[in-house]
Parts: sequence; structure tokens; C-alpha cells
Amino acid sequence: MLHNDPIAALTPEVIAWRHHIHCNPELGFKEYETARFIAEKLRAFGFDEVHEGIGGTGVVGVLRSGTGTRAIGLRAELDALPVVERTGLPYASRNEGVMHACGHDGHTAMLLGAASLLSQSRAFDGTVYFVFQPAEENEGGSLRMIEDGLFERFPVEAIYAVHNWPGLEQGTIAARAGAQMAAVDNFKLTFEGFGAHAAMPQLGDDPILAAGAFVQAVQRIVSRSVDPQTALVVSLTQIHGGKVGNIVPGRVWLQGTCRFFEPGHSDHCEKLIGEIAHGIAAAHALKATLDYNKGYPPLINTADATARAIAAAAATVGSENVSTEFSPSLGCEDFAFMIREAGGCYAWIGVGDVGPGEGLHGDRYVFNDEIVPTVLGYYVNLVEQTLPAS
Repeated sequence: MLHNDPIAALTPEVIAWRHHIHCNPELGFKEYETARFIAEKLRAFGFDEVHEGIGGTGVVGVLRSGTGTRAIGLRAELDALPVVERTGLPYASRNEGVMHACGHDGHTAMLLGAASLLSQSRAFDGTVYFVFQPAEENEGGSLRMIEDGLFERFPVEAIYAVHNWPGLEQGTIAARAGAQMAAVDNFKLTFEGFGAHAAMPQLGDDPILAAGAFVQAVQRIVSRSVDPQTALVVSLTQIHGGKVGNIVPGRVWLQGTCRFFEPGHSDHCEKLIGEIAHGIAAAHALKATLDYNKGYPPLINTADATARAIAAAAATVGSENVSTEFSPSLGCEDFAFMIREAGGCYAWIGVGDVGPGEGLHGDRYVFNDEIVPTVLGYYVNLVEQTLPAS
């Protein structure tokens, strides 16, 4: 492994890159300047190949060393969120209404840092593909890259990624074989009928009553239709209907999400949500329309890749600071598509506790730059241990 001196020397520059990306955030599939910045850096590092425009704005850098034929991938995300930043930082977003509120700026900068270190040392035997992915937040940029031939063009035995993790003690790394993040499906449900004056409700229907009944009834999916020891969450996140105080609206729509680890829960939720919605609509003389969209699959770390990630983490922070026994998160992550396709491991990097509004997706979220040396060391260890130089 590289000694700490190169990592310590590079860390301030990586942090500067992170601040630059942070103050110039771009939404999914619109990360044009961010992708250009990455490609320019990779070429400056002397990469063997740099490919742009994969899956939209994705970038892949190719770094070879020795004569080995084995290859692994390392991945980071490019996109920001539609959030108004309220951190008051000197390098706060210059793009009003767009913010790196999840740490993708840090993930990208740290992967660039690992690219710089490994391009200088080349202390490995094989090929490393550095994958910079667009549109992780909701748009499925990971799948778009795969559909654009990512793994046909850059075949790997496994692919790895990290995410900063508020609430996990700083100086620790967590990874587990099997499920680490949940699948997510999203749905929109509309109840439609006839509106009426609030004083004469008998002249119309009432989709607000139907919506209220649905909000309560849909929870029977979790409480009565699956094993109570199975993780499943059905949450209603939006209800919209009506614009005038004395008129019962003719239309109400709701939005919700389902989170789970068992793939079969996707069809199960779609079926029961539809049955509950149409039953309630019939009872209220309304029409129900369900738009159910299957989203990201569960993120399932593969055993061999996870073992390598844990070994690299132990070499970086000490085995006593590596967690492998913990509850997975019902949050979702589109890196799941890449692991499903190629195998791999997703690790959480502890950043310590945070306050209200300072967690992931909060408008006061601040990436913890103190984890930069840890992640640089982790990536270097992972490459050098997985693809050992002869």
C-alpha cells in the first residue's frame, strides 16, 4: 500500500476539488461541467483511456498496470439534489435551488483522489475502471450506463462504491454480505368523481373521504399481509386535492413509496394497493387510477467482493473499526443495478452524528472532509490487495 505521506499530501487538493464541485452542483443527466472537470483531471493524471458520454453524462477512466488480465471497478456519483442550500458555507451552491445535499461531491472528489494516487504508483497488476455515474437520485443513471454497454465495454469481476453515512461513528467502515439497502417502488393514485358545493355534498362525490380511507387501509399490507419479521414499509408522501375552501373537489391524488428487501414484495404491493384502491373507489362511487412504478432493486453485496472490501477496510482503519453485523437500511441506492449485474460491495463510511437538517438530503447538510484520507486509503488498499503486483 502507499504510505500515508502521499495521501496526506493530496488530501487538501481533494478537499478543494470537493468544494469546487459543491459550489457548482448539477442535477441528474445535466452534470455537463462536472463530467468535463472529471475527464480533464483523469487525462491530466495520465490515464490510459478516458471515455465520456456513457449513459448520458457518465465518465469512465481506464488505468492499467502490469500484465494481469483481472479488472475491478470503482464508482462514484455526479448528481446533486433539487434542494435550496442553507449551510452558509463560503463555497455554498452558486446554482439556486440545487445542492450537493447527499455527499456525491465528496464521493466524486475522493474517487478522483484515488485515481491520482494509483496513477502515480501503479502498484497493482491488472485494470481498474473508475466509473463516474450520472443521476443516482431517482433517475437511475446506473441502469442507463449498463444499458449503454458499461460492462460489455469495461468488464469487471466486481465493482465497489462508498457512501458517507451520518450516524455511524467517524473512523469506522461498515459493509455486510447480503442486503445492505432496500428496494423502492413508487406509486401515484388518483380518485376521481364529481365535485360539489361544501353545503350540498349530496350533489357530488367526495374523493377526500376516499383518500382518507385509503391512507388507513393501505397499512394492512404491512400489518396483515406479510410476515411481521419481514421488513416492509408503505409510506404516503403526498396528498393533493381542492383549491377552494367551500368546494369539495372532484379529484384527489396521492403519492407513496414501498421499501423492502424481498423482491417478491414488489408484485405483492402493487396487487394489494390496486385492490384496496379500487375497493374504496367502488364504495365511494369513484374511479381509481393507479400508476405503480418499480424502482431500484435491493442492494445485495456479494460475498467474495464483500470479503475483499472488509479486508481493505481493516487495513485502513483497523479490524476493530470495521462493522459487518448491523441492520441494513430501508433507504435505496441505484448502485444496486451495478452490483446485480457485475457483483460487488457497497460500504458506508462513518461521519459521526449530525443535527436536524444536517443529515442526508437536508438543506444544512455538510460533507465531513475529515473522512477524505480514510476513503483514499480504503480505495488504494482495495485495489492493491485485490490486484496484487507480482
